[in-house]
Amino acid sequence: MTQVTDHGGGVRSIKVPIPDNPLGHTLVYVVDTDAGPVLIDTGWDDPGSWDTLAEGLAACGTSVAGVHGVVITHHHPDHHGLSGKVREASGAWIAMHAADAAIVRRTRENRPERWFAYMVAKLEASGAPEEHIAPLRGTRTSARRPSTLPGFSPALPDREIVPGELLPLPGRRMRAVWTPGHTPGHVCLHLEETHPARLPGRGRLFSGDHLLPRITPHIGLYEDPDDATVTDPLGDYLDSLERIGRLEPAEVLPAHQHPFADAPARVRELLDHHEERLTGLLSLLTTPLTPWRLAERMEWNRPWEQIPYGSRTIAISEAEAHLRRLVKLGRAEAVPGSDPVTYVAV
Repeated sequence: MTQVTDHGGGVRSIKVPIPDNPLGHTLVYVVDTDAGPVLIDTGWDDPGSWDTLAEGLAACGTSVAGVHGVVITHHHPDHHGLSGKVREASGAWIAMHAADAAIVRRTRENRPERWFAYMVAKLEASGAPEEHIAPLRGTRTSARRPSTLPGFSPALPDREIVPGELLPLPGRRMRAVWTPGHTPGHVCLHLEETHPARLPGRGRLFSGDHLLPRITPHIGLYEDPDDATVTDPLGDYLDSLERIGRLEPAEVLPAHQHPFADAPARVRELLDHHEERLTGLLSLLTTPLTPWRLAERMEWNRPWEQIPYGSRTIAISEAEAHLRRLVKLGRAEAVPGSDPVTYVAV
């Protein structure tokens, strides 16, 4: 049954399912404006998810055809997946930060084989064993077209979300806050209006995946086959967290789980969590380790042996993001001449 929640003040949410994913659903927000409803994110591109979105909009007293615009917090398919279909059905505009729009363009322009070859090279460099890499070696020579693979034909946005500026939503005051980390172009959206229940604080914050009530978002590497720039996603994320903490919204409306208050307290928990994790990794790096070996020893929500194949690849990216942060802080360094490269605490 479609689940719609009225958050007051012309804001509702629809639980749009994510197939075969422990997160369960994406909270798609429907914001009333003088020009018609605007969606914050759209959910995964799946027939069942589409039906749920359409039913939820009907329960909100509107329809997909009535959507005026779509604001995307970040490019991931559980947020941006259905945007193109919404635009086709309604003529709505799609807005996204320029950094994530660039990823959408690269994804559309590069054949899947290029991405798989890039992933193979990355995993080889991380010290991954051949049994983990082998399935990707076969996939990269596949003749399947991008349109047949989930996430390889995301919709191009029509408009750019400019950090610090108000979005063009008639009758509402919603300001974009750039919060890189989970993706390079992730944005939170600050509704600068009195909370409908008069909760203390500064309006409401649509936080996407940046700030969630009970889980930490994945912080991996910013993947770009055409750019060798050494980025620091975890550093970006920690800086962004502090920015959101200073904002002190009365309530956070995240893309997963449930709304919550006291954003500064949650920010402090996440900052402490990552500092503890970085400190713990240093104790593991008393012996030189490749990113793969480090990931095997890191603490996850289950033993390494029980982590599925795809999740292990994500875990490696997260281990590398933490290593980059430690290197930038001068707390770890690459061992000269090691191949694949190993890292050790300083």
